[in-house]
Amino acid sequence: MKKQQAVWKLVTGSLSQNIPVMLLYVLKSSGSSPGRQGFAMAVNALEEMEGSIGGGIMEHKFVEMAKEQLRQNAPTIDVRQQFHDKKAAKNQSGMICSGEQTILLYTVKPEEKTQIDQLVESLEFYENGLLRLSPQGIQFSNALAEKDYFFKMKSEYDWLYEEKTGYKNHVYIVGGGHCSLALSRLLYTLDFYIRIFDNRTELNTLAENCYAHQKTLVNDYTNLKHLVPSGKNHYVIIMTLGYRTDFVVLKSLIDKNFAYLGVLGSKKKIAEMFKTYIKAGTPPERLKKIYSPIGLRIKSQTPEEIAISITAQIIKVKNKHQP
Repeated sequence: MKKQQAVWKLVTGSLSQNIPVMLLYVLKSSGSSPGRQGFAMAVNALEEMEGSIGGGIMEHKFVEMAKEQLRQNAPTIDVRQQFHDKKAAKNQSGMICSGEQTILLYTVKPEEKTQIDQLVESLEFYENGLLRLSPQGIQFSNALAEKDYFFKMKSEYDWLYEEKTGYKNHVYIVGGGHCSLALSRLLYTLDFYIRIFDNRTELNTLAENCYAHQKTLVNDYTNLKHLVPSGKNHYVIIMTLGYRTDFVVLKSLIDKNFAYLGVLGSKKKIAEMFKTYIKAGTPPERLKKIYSPIGLRIKSQTPEEIAISITAQIIKVKNKHQP
């Protein structure tokens, strides 16, 4: 999210000073392309740059193209397909990772500054919005996008790209201890909006956690039923002080639908917990959706290793439908 903000801040800052600026945007990607859909860069006439469209020789080539267009002071709106394969008949990127990218080079118009300022403000307040790129230019609104990304291209004169701006993935960590702090630190770098819940009023690791966007003290963990909503992009990790509080939290959330719901604990602890739920009438198929013991099996020991294990599992779930 910080990178996205930096790109648009350079754009609007350049426009404020009447410095020509070009936007480079990955409209579509597939295969092993290093620059995924939604990656963006800004390059201005002073050769200031922010962001990335994937790095390597391909990015260097596009940056040089942008600089040349800016030197010529020629308004540009150019959609280019790149193949990361030296055997490709045309549009070779110079890379050999076998993926594809469709990249936009666009000279931003001064009259689009108002729209971009609204986008920057939306990002700063952690809000979601809708970015639309097309041959008509840049448009932004506070409307809620149905999909994270949409791209359709009929020709170079007839295409549309839409993106849900702001945080697309939200993580809810129940428990503010050492593992929670390590996990927050890691997820923060991966553009997750992080919320933490705990019932301890003077917890040093919660006070030290500068990575969470929201920290909430709850008197009763049963209230999480109302505080943690279902969502296809919602990831929930339960790691409270012990078995009893974990049990209450999971009971409060078990009937909701998340992309990921995991519980930290030993196999013995989890087995005992699930046995109690089944006796109380919880359908076994509900329990099969819970990741437990949580994380990938890499023999994690320290809070940092546990955080890596959990994060890797969350990434695996998040990206399971990626081409």
